[in-house]
Amino acid sequence: MADRMNIDLIRQLAELLDQTSLTEIEVEDEGVRIRVARTAAAVAAPAPTVVHHAAPAAAAPLTGAPAAAEVGASAPTPTADAVKSPMVGTAYLSAEPGAKPFSQVGQKVAAGDTLLIVEAMKVMNPIVAPTGGTITAVLVENGQPVEFDQPLIVVE
Repeated sequence: MADRMNIDLIRQLAELLDQTSLTEIEVEDEGVRIRVARTAAAVAAPAPTVVHHAAPAAAAPLTGAPAAAEVGASAPTPTADAVKSPMVGTAYLSAEPGAKPFSQVGQKVAAGDTLLIVEAMKVMNPIVAPTGGTITAVLVENGQPVEFDQPLIVVE
């Protein structure tokens, strides 16, 4: 039964790779780590590859992650204090298409206010402000794929 659930999860992760421009996804649960990665061939289309680890291991840092483009800010903003993505997924700035965005540059927020949503495997995960302050930069665009630990919004 557990093997069947892992196969279903692997298929879901591979589909997520196909639906986004991500090159790899890694999840860990109860000591089982599953990593699905896409390798690009010079002639053929990218194909998902699967690595299944039974023992927990430290996650390797992502390399080659694309730089986030700033939205609504004219000068580069330091991202050391930015609210970062807790997962790989797709960032959404509003609850639904056409709705008012959760966050805009210059907006004041309180601790716990929803800043945006990161969708991962069809689950909408609200990303909340860790502290109160003013939004000084929105570093992602609506519908943009995001990586784990990628800076999303700066609240000062």
